[in-house]
Amino acid sequence: MPLSEFDLIADVFAPLATSRAALGLTDDVALLPLRKGHELVLTTDALIAGVDFFASDLPAAIARKALRVNLSDLAAKGAEPFGYLLTLALPKNITAAWLKAFARGLAADQREFGLALLGGDMSGMPGPLTISVTALGYVPQGEAILRRGAKAGDLVFVSGTVGDSGGGLEALRQKRRAAALIARYRIPQPRLGLGRKLRGLASAALDVSDGLLADLGHIADVSKVHIAVEAARVPLSPALCKAWGRGDDAVLRAATAGDDYEIAFTAPRAGRAKVLAAGLAAGTKVTEIGFVMHGRGVALLDAAGKPMRVDRAGWRHF
Repeated sequence: MPLSEFDLIADVFAPLATSRAALGLTDDVALLPLRKGHELVLTTDALIAGVDFFASDLPAAIARKALRVNLSDLAAKGAEPFGYLLTLALPKNITAAWLKAFARGLAADQREFGLALLGGDMSGMPGPLTISVTALGYVPQGEAILRRGAKAGDLVFVSGTVGDSGGGLEALRQKRRAAALIARYRIPQPRLGLGRKLRGLASAALDVSDGLLADLGHIADVSKVHIAVEAARVPLSPALCKAWGRGDDAVLRAATAGDDYEIAFTAPRAGRAKVLAAGLAAGTKVTEIGFVMHGRGVALLDAAGKPMRVDRAGWRHF
């Protein structure tokens, strides 16, 4: 890597720091403007080569995934993105040309989602490429959609389709062609427009990163309720059905695969029509998939309404 750290900051990353808050990346800090009547929402995720993406993936695609998984967290809270911090731990094989291509991916998503780089850090390391992004957004005071609001009697919904990323990862590992599924694995779609429209409608929400059942289990735990998901209602894409079928086994695989970055949420039964209308207005498919009851935990129900055996609800980090 012939360029120094400061050369790389000035040449590659400073052009991404389009917000005055970033101070042109010439200081050790960023100065965030406050928005009257809003709360600042922060989230962070780290992606590691060989775990969250393939080291051979195009650098622009890696950049976009690293940013988008964080934007997905903001979307599930109903937040509007403002900016992000970026930390890179770089192995020796990463070149300046690779970093420039990586920055082009970030620039494309900055334009699409309306945010800017605020700062960060870079260092070399002997291990795999590691990328950490901390995203910041704003939400009107008191309107953030948290995990803890689900109540017995609520309905359960999910955006988009479930399991596509898992199907894409399988296709890559098996060297099969499955363009639509692979695209979902490499470049997720944060549902920012839908998230904003769910303010005041959803009682609890989070993004689907570890797996639909695992993540709904987080809502159930924090809200102290039981969530039942009806397998027949879980939305699968035509591409995934072609690869995995549409039976209960396929639904179970999809509901535990993870990396979908859709929004799973609950809402009062009386608000069902408004929730579906919000999906239409946001241009994002929303599907009712279950209901909330008194109790604890999460269950996937078969056509007879009986809980299916689930050995692993989703991705485990440890």
